[in-house]
Amino acid sequence: MKPATAGAAAPRAGAHTVVPAPRKAAPARLRALDGLRLIAALMVAAYHLGGRSGEISAAWGSSPAVQFPSMSQLFAYGCLGVHIFFVISGFVICMSGWGRSLRAFTASRIARLMPAYWAAVVLVTLVFALPWVIFEAVSPSDMLVNLTMLQEPVGSDRVLGVCWTLWVEMRFYLLFALFVVIPGATRQRVVFFCAGWTMAGVLAQASGWEPLKLAVMPEYAPFFIGGVGLYLVHRFGHDATAWAIVISSWLLGQHYAVAGLWRPAADAGFAYRSSLGIIAVVTVGYVLVAAIALGRFQWANWRWLTVAGALTYPFYLVHEHLGWVAVRFLHRHFGLPSWAVLPLTVIGLLILAWLLHRLVEQPLTPRLRKAFGR
Repeated sequence: MKPATAGAAAPRAGAHTVVPAPRKAAPARLRALDGLRLIAALMVAAYHLGGRSGEISAAWGSSPAVQFPSMSQLFAYGCLGVHIFFVISGFVICMSGWGRSLRAFTASRIARLMPAYWAAVVLVTLVFALPWVIFEAVSPSDMLVNLTMLQEPVGSDRVLGVCWTLWVEMRFYLLFALFVVIPGATRQRVVFFCAGWTMAGVLAQASGWEPLKLAVMPEYAPFFIGGVGLYLVHRFGHDATAWAIVISSWLLGQHYAVAGLWRPAADAGFAYRSSLGIIAVVTVGYVLVAAIALGRFQWANWRWLTVAGALTYPFYLVHEHLGWVAVRFLHRHFGLPSWAVLPLTVIGLLILAWLLHRLVEQPLTPRLRKAFGR
């Protein structure tokens, strides 16, 4: 109802008035999605710390294949946790950006990403500068550029190995803001966004035009689009159009994942992966997000999953570089066996992630959201 204007007659006492419909309650948090986030982060950590079996690790002192002869090939598929992250991101950004203004959307992204990121950049730089740490720190100039999160496009050395995925995420946010948030989210507009982005990605790949490929990211776009399509299913129910978006994105996504990660056994690089194994992991990721979208995991409503979701981002940021330092310290200085070093390292990094969440994210996130949301 619109408020009465100054010249409008006031309703007579006792006259029938229209009572506004009660506002719908905010949707319940999908805690299973938080748990899946952490699983994806642990997959990536397994890859970085134990799955690069084709190289000699300065942390372990040998190839991870020597340290984990039966598990290193399985850990090699952990890099696909990034692709699962992108599917989750498509779902979550569509959900959180629906009905928001551009200012509110931008403020939420800055407040969510930057506090832990700044802390991780500073922390890793300081640790790598210690004289007994053999890993080389980036230059002061490159470290300062890293604080902008734009080091990837400007060509500076990265402080955090995983920050290339944040550059991918930023381009997704920009596209979603331009084509959905600014004009206003509707089902039809989101469907057109998914269809248009899919075709732009195909055309970019076919033409080989680098500026278009840089903008629309054909190798990663299907995963975000699949997550957006699954949110449409979650919000509006079963629909042939939404499922067509999901299925086509899965078909294209597995193609790009295999093209980017499969290598013959004789040319393994970091690790050997079979094409069927890559397809299977991508498929499981899609299926799990779809099951959460359809409410199949409503029973997984434990509060600790929310904590797990909160730890995921800071853990993801610090796990690789600080994980190397921890592995070298525990394995080569204390002589602990590799089967004990890996879980101890992960547990220690999760504790560090909790500290970053409590001491950095919780104080700064609401302040940044308020500052940029004004």
